[in-house]
Amino acid sequence: MEKGQKKGVWEYFGYTATGQQVVVQRYDHDKNKLIFFREVPYATYFTEVKPGEWRYMQPDQPPMFVGGAGVLGYHMAQLVYPQEAQERALQGKVTVTIQLDTLGHVAGYRLTQRVGRSCDEEAMRVARAIPQTWVPARMGSHAVAVEYELPFNFSMKKR
Repeated sequence: MEKGQKKGVWEYFGYTATGQQVVVQRYDHDKNKLIFFREVPYATYFTEVKPGEWRYMQPDQPPMFVGGAGVLGYHMAQLVYPQEAQERALQGKVTVTIQLDTLGHVAGYRLTQRVGRSCDEEAMRVARAIPQTWVPARMGSHAVAVEYELPFNFSMKKR
């Protein structure tokens, strides 16, 4: 770290289904370049294959949050269950779909699954607060725009 900024090559770790700790990403913060990523299970994304033409596809390299799913999960965990929703016993999953452009920037946010106004607003607040440190999806040697879903779960704790 230098003046609060990450410098050099960083390795980010995650866990396999069996609990083994593994490197999930190696990222050069000086060059803003992904050096290595651990393959993820088959996943399709709504992908812009030509300007204005979108299809569900599996990119050769999926979109990734720098630091991996664990770091993204940390940011998503900043969710605060709204008091109004708790009083009304609102529960469920809110999905915020973000559109990532070919540079890895978030080009838009939209609610694609809703629970209720206060939960929807809280999920959108958290999604917008997530740092824009994304690596774009790639098809071959070209970066492609994709839509990425961020699921937020609101559930009442059982007593």
